[in-house]
Amino acid sequence: MEGTPTGFPREAVAARLLAASVRTSYDPVVDIDWSAPHVPGAYWMPPQRSSLYGTPLWKGLSEEQRVELTKHEVASAASAGLWFETILMQMLIRHYYDADPTSRHAQYALTEVADECRHSIMFGRLIEAMGCPVYRADPFDHLLGRWLKATATGPRMYAAILIAEEILDAFQREAMADESIQPLIRMVSRIHVVEEARHVRFARDELARQVEAAGPVGLAYARVVIGRAAYSITRRLVNPRAYAAVGIPPAAGVAAARANPHWRATLRWSAQRIAEHLTELGLVAGPGRLLWRRAGLIGD
Repeated sequence: MEGTPTGFPREAVAARLLAASVRTSYDPVVDIDWSAPHVPGAYWMPPQRSSLYGTPLWKGLSEEQRVELTKHEVASAASAGLWFETILMQMLIRHYYDADPTSRHAQYALTEVADECRHSIMFGRLIEAMGCPVYRADPFDHLLGRWLKATATGPRMYAAILIAEEILDAFQREAMADESIQPLIRMVSRIHVVEEARHVRFARDELARQVEAAGPVGLAYARVVIGRAAYSITRRLVNPRAYAAVGIPPAAGVAAARANPHWRATLRWSAQRIAEHLTELGLVAGPGRLLWRRAGLIGD
């Protein structure tokens, strides 16, 4: 068996993750009470994580409007999660296509695809239960997603997976422990956090191996693609149309959010773990690092 830089054989890591999947997996269709009434007046995310928190626009909203804004921001993030999980599943299936189907590594890749299928259903049901629209990617990012799912391999594939998973994970770990927000969000967050922890372990293990195998030209190209993925994922978190739900012109909401020190701090907080990890692997450098800064995920 091929050894990883951490000293754990690839097959051993996959076998452990397969066993963990048997022990702890969820079916959100039956494990979540989608018919339960929402708690009146409860936020859908901690209010300090709203992109407009602390701005004049936020201060001008009524309490009801603030709650409504967080609901649409959650729907936007769930829509972004759906967009990227669809890309992720296709990347994993491409990876599996060339793999040994008898290996535990390949079998865990399929297990992760199955998890992501259920997560996509869960996010779709969540958006429906909230009564919000699906906030789809703009045409450029939609095309970028098509290109990424069809071409990404090696470090750029696994780094992109980790960026999306770990940024969303930071928000959900906080949300699942916050008893002041809607119970539905806490349950969705808990399911996603538990199952995504396995996906992160799998991707981190494989990424380290892929970085070791890549040459200097491949790594230089990967840094740019990874930076662009980080930028797109971050910009997709809050769709401009979410602001219109509370009467804020989308352009005004975007401008206020980008200038908001609270939101910039939140973005850096959400990306701190993955930014540090990718920096240690040499994947946040050169022109790609500029995209991380433009996205607000790292400081100057």
